[in-house]
Amino acid sequence: MRLFIAAEPRELEGFLPYCTNVSPVEFPVHWARVGNWKEQQMIAIANGAGPVRAAAAVDCVLSITRALAVCSVGFCGALDPELGIGDVFVAKSVNGLSAMRPVTEVTHRTGALVSVEHIAGTAEHKQELRARGFDAVEMEAAGVAERASHYGAPFYCVRAVTDVAGESFANDFEAALKPDGRFAVSNLLVAALARPFERVPELFRLQRRCGIAARRLGGFLDACEF
Repeated sequence: MRLFIAAEPRELEGFLPYCTNVSPVEFPVHWARVGNWKEQQMIAIANGAGPVRAAAAVDCVLSITRALAVCSVGFCGALDPELGIGDVFVAKSVNGLSAMRPVTEVTHRTGALVSVEHIAGTAEHKQELRARGFDAVEMEAAGVAERASHYGAPFYCVRAVTDVAGESFANDFEAALKPDGRFAVSNLLVAALARPFERVPELFRLQRRCGIAARRLGGFLDACEF
């Protein structure tokens, strides 16, 4: 069995079409699907942003069964200026701890990933993280890595870029993040209307980028061996 952990279901939208017999499954998480991928069982879970919720998603599966691979997947922000929108990034390490790399012939980028507890929403924050030697940033991989290690399962981290190193968000996504790890979309939209010419186009732009990233991530994952 391969276990794929994301924050939001849309991060898995590009991957699920490569799976068969996909159906909902009852786990104590926000969203979960079970199916077959490359003639083996896969479980895909989205349980909200942050390391705690990601770790809980791993626990709910690996406490009852074993996995041949545990993969933290989804979107990330670029810290390396050479990373572009939709680029697939495979972490060699997460917060300094080694991660395994899938076998694939598809072009991708690799490097050091930093997993933080808050959204890296400004170019200045990204520059600080870059100065520490990291190439990309996200919020769940550290939680997945810790629990995979606890259960003795191989850990991988594969991400696709949705925001580049030199840009800051006009929208306050951190303020819209609820305690359950999901975004309060209505609050985000109301806040966007306070500065509509700047914030509303960013939301549409980010939506398009997420679609690109999800498709490229899904195709890449299907071309991998874990």
